[in-house]
Amino acid sequence: MSDADRARALRRRHMRERQAVVFGVLLAALAVVGLGAAAIYTGSLTLPFVEEEFAAKPSPTPTFRAFPCPPEGALPVAYGDITLNVYNSTSTGGLAATTMKAFTDRGFKAGETGNQPAFTGTAQIAFGVSGVAAAYTVAAHVTDPVLVLDGRKGPEVDITLGSTFTTPIPADQVVLDPETPLVAPKGCKPLPAPTAAPTAAATEG
Repeated sequence: MSDADRARALRRRHMRERQAVVFGVLLAALAVVGLGAAAIYTGSLTLPFVEEEFAAKPSPTPTFRAFPCPPEGALPVAYGDITLNVYNSTSTGGLAATTMKAFTDRGFKAGETGNQPAFTGTAQIAFGVSGVAAAYTVAAHVTDPVLVLDGRKGPEVDITLGSTFTTPIPADQVVLDPETPLVAPKGCKPLPAPTAAPTAAATEG
């Protein structure tokens, strides 16, 4: 074998050795990454920066002001007189549309549908002072809703579907009697009496 052949053979051997070392290091690194990922997944290993990034829930259950009681003697509002807006805060696509259809099939008026930030719970029902009885009527169709009084002037009602919402209560299980006044639930607060407008005499001094 000539010197040139020996040199080529030596170069090929060195190349194979380098390739073997590179592949060995890559395989070892992949094995370490795989074992680390498995340990983190199973909880055997925790990383502080991972916990800071992912441990917090997307949206903790918010704390709301005390919700108002239904007006004394108020009857359930006829479904056709309630305009309902339905919002989806979950990752389930189309949930607002399907829920709106469920309510309109029962006679409610369709308002708007859309998305809202994540809400932890079944549903949040928002309404103004003029929509209290309507809100309680809607609430009878949902399991454990959160009622929120806001500053809107109109009687329309919003329902935001939360992380545990699936479907409204079956219509035949809704406990509402059009002839029976709405029941004030535990924990509600009576609405303040409306302030009387000043009379002409009072304004004239």
